[in-house]
Amino acid sequence: MIALGIILLIIGFLTGISILWTIGIILTLIGIVLWVMGSVGHAVGGRRHYW
Repeated sequence: MIALGIILLIIGFLTGISILWTIGIILTLIGIVLWVMGSVGHAVGGRRHYW
C-alpha cells in the first residue's frame, strides 16, 4: 500500500492531476499506520504483522 501510494504521488505530481496526488497521500498514510501497528504487536486484519 505504501508503494502504491508513492507511485500515485509521483504520477500525480508529474501529470498535475490533483486527485492522484490526494489518493497517493491517503494510501501512503494508511500504509504507514498499518505498518506501525503491525510492528508494535497489534493484530492488523487478523495478522500479527503487516507487510
